[in-house]
Amino acid sequence: MTATATTVGEPDRTQPQTTPASRAVSRLARLLPAAAAALSGVLLYISFPPRTLWWLALPAFAVFGWVLRGRGWKAGLGLGYLFGLGFLLPLLVWTGVEVGPGPWLALAAIEALFVAAVGAGVAAVSKLPGSPVWAAAVWIAGEAARARAPFEGFPWGKIAFGQADGVFLPLAAVGGTPVLGFAVVLCGFALHEAVRLAVRARRGDEVRRGAAAVALLGVAVPVVGAVAARPLVSDTAEDGTATVAVIQGNVPRAGLGFNAQRRAVLDYHARETQRLADEVKAGKVARPDFVLWPENSSDIDPFANADARLVIDRAAKAVGAPISVGGVVERDGKLLNEQILWDPDKGPVDTYDKRQIQPFGEYLPLRSLIGAINDEWTSMVSRDFSRGTEPGVFTMAGTKVGLVTCYEAAFDWAVRSEVTDGAQMISVPSNNATFDRSEMTYQQLAMSRIRAVEHSRTVTVPVTSGVSAIIMPDGRITQKTGMFVADSLVQEVPLRSSETPATRLGIAPEIALVLVAAGGLGWAVGAGVRGRRARDV
Repeated sequence: MTATATTVGEPDRTQPQTTPASRAVSRLARLLPAAAAALSGVLLYISFPPRTLWWLALPAFAVFGWVLRGRGWKAGLGLGYLFGLGFLLPLLVWTGVEVGPGPWLALAAIEALFVAAVGAGVAAVSKLPGSPVWAAAVWIAGEAARARAPFEGFPWGKIAFGQADGVFLPLAAVGGTPVLGFAVVLCGFALHEAVRLAVRARRGDEVRRGAAAVALLGVAVPVVGAVAARPLVSDTAEDGTATVAVIQGNVPRAGLGFNAQRRAVLDYHARETQRLADEVKAGKVARPDFVLWPENSSDIDPFANADARLVIDRAAKAVGAPISVGGVVERDGKLLNEQILWDPDKGPVDTYDKRQIQPFGEYLPLRSLIGAINDEWTSMVSRDFSRGTEPGVFTMAGTKVGLVTCYEAAFDWAVRSEVTDGAQMISVPSNNATFDRSEMTYQQLAMSRIRAVEHSRTVTVPVTSGVSAIIMPDGRITQKTGMFVADSLVQEVPLRSSETPATRLGIAPEIALVLVAAGGLGWAVGAGVRGRRARDV
């Protein structure tokens, strides 16, 4: 055996040589999955309102499925986190409009941890038979967790909330946001699987018929299901109609500073109601059966301040109809975000206290710890609001109106409870003035459109500074205002009392999908353990 001689200082040409170009290509190849994960998250964000590009959610999940297929759970965790940041950082940028980037970045970073866990789970089930089904269920399980923890959860960014203009919307009436979201995610993951198998078949590789069938069905069934569910979506009146007025009084200025002019905000809403009353007398608009004011339209407690009570009383008498007033009230030592039913003859006759209050906005968790980090944050929420305990359904001129105050619209249970308590329509009084002209108001408006279809109810959205709207039970917006203008909307709307399957089933579809996810993850873990044992033998 002869040795190959090499001259000192010369490269050993018996070993494969790498060039700078090949090393650069290798590095780019390693970075490609990370870049694709982040960019597909951005693509998912672009599918959300105010844009109507709902269909971009499908390629977003298709790319996410491609990135995660066959990965270990650790890689899935990292790639899932990048996907989550790509999605949530731009989606939630409005949370830092008035308080700076710190809270926004912290919120997105924490919420992306849930998406990271989903990434690990999707990677784990990616080689199971029927992987798109398991993967979509894992995503919904992640949404279920994110809607409950930490601090009572933060459901913002549920996939369903980006589908108000999409073909899948009727599925909200079948099983609520979990079923609607599952259909979209399943279709996206199945789209990747179908493309992957088609490429394999073109190369001449063997493709199992079962796998191909699952991929094609994963794309087709959600679409067919949405078409089949269309009869559940109706704007036909079942209990007659009501003429409703939505008041948007506007605020003196955008941002947190609007709170310093509480009396001005109250006066603006009373003034717009008086203007509406004048138009009614002039025969320009129909007389409303009742009037809906937004959240925080009277941050001066009308029970404790005679001048505020007088302003509201005059407005109710002028328009000649009961008003739902959004007030900040102190009662029995508790601070409450309250809707007050104000009768033009009797004054305040009923109340609803917001139950799902907003952490870091209406109360401050971990107050002592946060104060040690930044005492300015504690001064912004100097006193915690208390939670209400009962659903809020006002009987207004014979109509049962369910109240869902602002942030509550993101929570499935908070909306459903009003419908099961007898609401014939829903009102979502909100205050978006602290978020300036950001996308937040459009994201929240889309939630209300989903809720309209989910429970087959007219939904009104009175907002202090816009966008206020009237939404039919089929999710159509029939009237809306601009932002930071004083305006009113008057319309005859259908009243309904029947319950959709989603209303009747409640949390059951979500539980079922979480169990499917758990089954898939259990199967994947068991398969991994068996594979390791086989290699060790």
